[in-house]
Order: sequence, then C-alpha cells, then structure tokens
Amino acid sequence: MAEIHDIASGATFAVKVHPRASKNAITGEVGDALKISLTAPPADGKANQACIEFFAKLLKVPRSSITIAAGQTSRNKVIRVAGLSAEEVRRRLAP
Repeated sequence: MAEIHDIASGATFAVKVHPRASKNAITGEVGDALKISLTAPPADGKANQACIEFFAKLLKVPRSSITIAAGQTSRNKVIRVAGLSAEEVRRRLAP
C-alpha cells in the first residue's frame, strides 16, 4: 500500500489524480502514491474539491479534516487527514 505518514495533527499520504474519469475511485498505486480517478474537471479547483469530498466520505471524517497539503495545481498531491493516525487511515482505505 502507498506510504502513509504520521504527523503531529494526523496523517499524510500522496495521491496522483486522474480528473474527468467515469467514476470516483481508487484505481491503484503509482510509486508510493495512491492513484485516484475523479469525475470532476481540473479547472477552477473542482478536482481539488472532489478529492477532499472523496476522501472525507471514504475515511468517514468531516470535510474540514481533509486538506491538500501540497500540489494544489498538480496531479500529484499530498493529502493531510487531521485526527486520524496513519494506522487508522490504512485500515479505513483497505478494501
């Protein structure tokens, strides 16, 4: 599984986003990052919003707990999850 790191306020992990896909889903791994498909287009921050909403729903946390720590304008992003340990994030992302 992709690397998930503990930080003081929660956990972080890398993702590679594929916008304008047919559905929102985790589709695999690329290096040490999760590969995710999102239906939203990359324009006007819509893919970033969709990414936050996707992980909030998947990890069962409020949207305010999910932030994009790096990669606002890139397909490669670092997601920060407040309030969950790396182990708990791994458990909730497992199929």
